[in-house]
Amino acid sequence: MRIYEGSPRQDFEEVLRSIGAYLDDKGMKEVLVAETDAGFIVQGLVIQSTSSTWGDTMGHAYKETLTLLDEDVAAFMDESLARRGNDAGETPDHYESALRVIGRYLDEQRPRDIFFFEQDGSYVLRLLRVLQTGIRHELVEFTRDDIVDLIAKAPALRRGSSK
Repeated sequence: MRIYEGSPRQDFEEVLRSIGAYLDDKGMKEVLVAETDAGFIVQGLVIQSTSSTWGDTMGHAYKETLTLLDEDVAAFMDESLARRGNDAGETPDHYESALRVIGRYLDEQRPRDIFFFEQDGSYVLRLLRVLQTGIRHELVEFTRDDIVDLIAKAPALRRGSSK
């Protein structure tokens, strides 16, 4: 998905926020996100609960890989926007909030391509940047505390912008 070559409403903040809401609904954990020309590839762990013969609940973790095409992301964005209008007072879930603030950072950086993974609430991003000196990758890390801090500051930042 080429965010800045599409319609003006497609920015990383809204795109990643809507993907995050979808991941929250699926119950994914420890996600990896890679941008492609057609959308995103998302991989994460899904915990499937099972009951044992002793009546205890046990879980089985398996890796799931999703291909989210531009059309899928557009539908997620529309669903997310419609849900926000109807969920008075409801707070976003983990990935919806975390990916939104990462998306806001990406919007400021305007990378050509992104790849990132999450481990235990921390994120490592690889950004492809096109500079006057050429093309290069940059690595950026957000710790769990960084993400919590950015989420806490987000309402004040939104008041200062049109988003």
